[in-house]
Amino acid sequence: MNKYNTDTFEKDMQAIGVTLTDSQVEQFIRYYELLLEWNSVMNLTAITSYDEVMKKHFVDSASLIKSMDLSKPLSVIDVGTGAGFPGLALKIAFPELKVTLLDSLNKRISFLDAVIEELGLTGVETIHGRAEDFSKPGKLREKYDLCVSRAVANLSTLSEYCLPYVKVGGRFVAYKSEKLTQEMTEAGSAIQILGGKEEKQVEFQLPGTDIYRNLVVIRKEKPTPGKYPRKAGLPAKEPI
Repeated sequence: MNKYNTDTFEKDMQAIGVTLTDSQVEQFIRYYELLLEWNSVMNLTAITSYDEVMKKHFVDSASLIKSMDLSKPLSVIDVGTGAGFPGLALKIAFPELKVTLLDSLNKRISFLDAVIEELGLTGVETIHGRAEDFSKPGKLREKYDLCVSRAVANLSTLSEYCLPYVKVGGRFVAYKSEKLTQEMTEAGSAIQILGGKEEKQVEFQLPGTDIYRNLVVIRKEKPTPGKYPRKAGLPAKEPI
């Protein structure tokens, strides 16, 4: 029996539509412990209390289920995954997913590899590199059903990093913590140029809090033109 009370966590997961097995709950607990352990020697997260990590990282990551059906074995890439949010948390909650975790910092990749090994997860891989390098033709371009990102960047920039990974007919979902009226308007033409189209925004509050969340779902309608993404730094400095 673990020393953590998991009632609130399991209830929160159920509130968003996810029922976890005992072994999945154990995996999340172990993930939390490893996060704390590694966080003491490298900066992975500013949020470290048990309740907050369970809600603001794990439940928040799994909330993707509010915007799409995750029961199928989709191929998913998490761009700028950091400490594995949302990608690794999604893999634990929805084992059918085939997940790629991409991050530019090798230390974070070492942490993710340690968690994957410790939890005995299969169907998940890590890649150390920049988003704009791996979506080039001949690499991972247009290989995924779904691209997700909780990275902090405006939607134009994020779309340029993420949409090139998505197959035509697939989706890119950006996790946001604010209403996107102006940002959506500004990103509209970039999304179109990159081959996407806004499908919907799913707004909700994290269970038991007044913390606002918004899942912005963009559907890939046509291939991304070959010149995108542009070279390192440009998408952020000069959004399309």
